[in-house]
Amino acid sequence: MGLSWQQGPLAPGAVGRFLTPGPLPERMLFAEPLRRRMRVRFGDTWIADSEDVVLLHEPSRYPVAYFPLSDIVADVLVPSPHTTEHHDLGPASWYTVVSGAQSKQRAAWQHTGLPDHADILKERVAFAWRAMDAFYEEDERIVGHAADSYHRIDIRQTSRHLSVRIGERVVADSTRPLVLYESGFAPRWYVPRADVDPSALTPAQGQTFCPYKGLAGYYDIAEAHRAAWSYEDAWTEVRRISGHVSFEPDKIEVYLDGKRLRLEPGQNVISHGVDRNLTLDETRLPSTP
Repeated sequence: MGLSWQQGPLAPGAVGRFLTPGPLPERMLFAEPLRRRMRVRFGDTWIADSEDVVLLHEPSRYPVAYFPLSDIVADVLVPSPHTTEHHDLGPASWYTVVSGAQSKQRAAWQHTGLPDHADILKERVAFAWRAMDAFYEEDERIVGHAADSYHRIDIRQTSRHLSVRIGERVVADSTRPLVLYESGFAPRWYVPRADVDPSALTPAQGQTFCPYKGLAGYYDIAEAHRAAWSYEDAWTEVRRISGHVSFEPDKIEVYLDGKRLRLEPGQNVISHGVDRNLTLDETRLPSTP
């Protein structure tokens, strides 16, 4: 998200462009100091603790945190014979991560043949996010991926008329929806529950998780499968959308001021799996160790 995901400036689907006289490379990577203390927990032990993390933004990938070798506990990284070749950064060697009685193969990697222009990543190791027990910034757990400082969510109240229909049936009608703007995504519209016909919504199986908003539940509307969703207990930063309902315009008719909305580029989402050892309660509220 932010720089490299969906429609961000480094993503293949970018909606903006760099104002340069010549063409840019097809792929651009961006690395920067995180400037936040980050810690990694594995096997009930802190195995990395650093204020010198570098964040790598790569097209169509979530940000990856690279830790200095000097800030990783000794003997945690056990070299393995597994190697890979990165499109831009060259060869990478992989490690088994060991802590106490726990171990995880191919759980960390280091770029070993970096080109000179990528020397900011030298002598640094990245941990596979879901292989670890947890990542923290200070004393708060960070879930999903390293926090992207360029990812932003703004929520705005509006008096525009939003209506939702399936055939002749009115599912929702509101002149007080919220519009949610999220970096790299097209706008989404959220309707207060009181302006939605509850009999039209049938709870659907399955939930998705967003590292910025929390846990979402879905609804079927007649034959339209998972045509609506709601964050019943949205995270503090986006609390205003809690309990509101949003509708998928490619599955059901959604009208804004009389004009039918269509699914826009940047609205298709690859959902996150929930992190290893993350409880349902923790998906509702970031936890402290």
